[in-house]
This record gives sequence, structure tokens and C-alpha cells, in this order.
Amino acid sequence: MTSTVPQAIRVVIVDDHPFVRLGLRAYFELVDEIDLVGEAGSATEAEHLIDKIASTGQLPDVVLMDLLLPDKDGVATTAALCQHHPGIAVVVLTSCNDAGRVRSALRAGAVGYVLKDAGPDKLLSTVRAAARGEGSLDSSLALKLTEPPPAAGFTALTAREQEVLGLVAEGRSNQQIAEELFITERTARTHVSHVLGKLGLSSRTQAALWAARQELVPRQ
Repeated sequence: MTSTVPQAIRVVIVDDHPFVRLGLRAYFELVDEIDLVGEAGSATEAEHLIDKIASTGQLPDVVLMDLLLPDKDGVATTAALCQHHPGIAVVVLTSCNDAGRVRSALRAGAVGYVLKDAGPDKLLSTVRAAARGEGSLDSSLALKLTEPPPAAGFTALTAREQEVLGLVAEGRSNQQIAEELFITERTARTHVSHVLGKLGLSSRTQAALWAARQELVPRQ
């Protein structure tokens, strides 16, 4: 029987501090399952880099995104990347321990958040989770994030995300959502993660209940 070699997780680092990029690069070079496919020191550089990689037909799986960039806010950059390349999972990597910024990044489409002083195991587990289309938050921020977030509401979602929410509320799996919307399963997972982030929810069940309370699902 032929064994299948797991595909490496393709990662891009976006951070304006060269030493941060150097440290991450040195660590990822030691991890066989990570393939570092690019680095950028600004939002503009990141957008050009990812567009160039996308033109090859194989997007990065995960983008590690600093929130404080010299030319553009990291939240806005996250929103732009998620809009133009919905198959990418953005993980916010920052030293800014600010729950408000975390929520803004999640509403912009980030699927995870990890502090720069987190250990390598936490960083790697966050990247792995993001590549699987799952959200992950730094534990030091978990308590702050349990506080009620600002109301985002249905209108905060893109038209596609609204469709996905409706299908999640109907109990559809990621594969079923992909088939219904003629997209890949990976893109479906990413859309679900974006919906959860923007609504401040942590599971598909919560999303289904939220949709029911908002009467977005027809009553049986």
C-alpha cells in the first residue's frame, strides 16, 4: 500500500521588524511540515507578494499578519487579503494585547490570533489549526474576548458569507456547502471561519442558533 506524504503548510510572514521575520524564518526552517513561501515588511509588499504567489496557481495556506504595519493597518490588510483571496487563512501575530483590535481583526476575516511572546508550540498549533480552517486564539486574551463584542450583525457579512451562514444554519457540512456554492471545501471552511469571527462566535452550533434567533432560517 502506498503511503501519502502530508502536504506542507505554505506560510507567508508579514511583519515590519526584520528580526521578527528572521526569528520566525529560523524556527520554521526546523519544522518539516512548514514551507515558508514568502516574507513581507509592509502591507503593500504583502499584497503584491501574495498576488504574485496566487498567479502561480497555488495560494499560501496561512498568512501570519502583524497588526501594526508602516503603510497600512493590519486589520485593513487582513480584510483586503480575505476579500481578494478567500482561500487564505490569516492569523494575526502581534505584541498588541488589545481585545478590541482582536475583534476587529476577526471581523475582518482573520481566523486566529497569537501574541509574539507565545511559545513555538503555541505558534505551530495556531498555524496548524488555521491551515485546517479552524480558529485559534491566544489563551491570554480568551477572558477578554468573552466580554460581549460590539454588535456586528448580519450586515457585517459579505453576500457570500451570508449564504454560507444560511447553509450552516441548515446543518450543511463544509463539503455540502462547497457543492452547493460551487467552491472548494477549503474555501467553504475559510468562509465559515470568517462568519464565526465577524459574529464573535466560536462554533457552527452557535452560528446556527444565532441565525435562528435572528429569524434568518425559515421556520419548519
